[in-house]
Parts: sequence; C-alpha cells; structure tokens
Amino acid sequence: MNGPVTRDRVVDLLTPALDDVGLDLEGVELIPAGRRTLLRVVVDADGGVTLDQLAETSVTLGKVLDAADVMGTRPYTLEVTSRGVDRPLTAPRHWRRNQGRLVRVVHHDGSELTGRVTGADDESAGLEVDGHVHQIEYAAVAKARVQVEFSRLPAAGDEERASRDEAGSADGEG
Repeated sequence: MNGPVTRDRVVDLLTPALDDVGLDLEGVELIPAGRRTLLRVVVDADGGVTLDQLAETSVTLGKVLDAADVMGTRPYTLEVTSRGVDRPLTAPRHWRRNQGRLVRVVHHDGSELTGRVTGADDESAGLEVDGHVHQIEYAAVAKARVQVEFSRLPAAGDEERASRDEAGSADGEG
C-alpha cells in the first residue's frame, strides 16, 4: 500500500485476520518512538486472551503487515496486548465479559453507581448495588471501569455449597 501510515488503514487490514482467529480488535495505537514506530494492537475475546494466543497473534499480524506493506519503509515494533482491567467499558461485549465484576459507573448527569454486573444486552446492563439490581442504559453512561478487588466476598450460594461440602466430608462422603 502506498501513502502515509494511518490508524484506519491498519485497522482495516488487521480486523479480518483477527476475526479469523476469534479475537476482537479493541484498539490500535501508532506511537512514534525515535526512528521507529510502536504499533500497539489491543485485542480481546469472550473468556479472555491467553499469553499463547497473544504470541501466535503477534506472529500472524506481523506476516499480514509485512505482506501488505501498510507500515511503509519506516521500521516498526509490533506489540499485541489484551485489554486489561484499566480500559473503559465502551461496548456491550465489554459489559458481558465483565459479568460478576465490580464496576464504577459515572452517568452523563454526574451521578455515580458502583456495583456488580449481573448481565448485559445490546442496550443496557444490570448492576447490583446493595442487593438491588439497577438497569444501566449505555447511552446514559459517561464512563465505566472495572474496579480492582484484592479480596472478594463469596458469591451467593458459595457459603451454602461450602457448608454442604464440609458436611459431606464429615459424614465420610464426597
């Protein structure tokens, strides 16, 4: 390809290759780094992305980029990475993939909610706050991010299952 390297050209080139391996393209960054360009490609998938998938995807994308010559003659470094928890929830699939996680939501009107994602569809997500589920319309969300939890309380039913397991072990069952 001739012409300047643009984010859109890179996205158009890489999206089909990522679709073929079951990954979603979450972002592309072109960052000048001295004489080189850092091309950072952010991917995600239902169930997350493994390190092996990232390594394989890096090789695949490198071949696609070299064959198309979209990066021109300037040397570049390709970095393929996953979304991570610090990225904002901007699409319904982000909400779906974070079901069960604690999320902080800031609405366009300035109000805030922090709760656990209970489910998500194309228009909204359920957010459990203090035992009540609030339906969060994506259109009303200014920003939303997963909150890092260092210790999580057991999910509903975990204590009951643990009690049954202990009782079963005490009775010689299990």
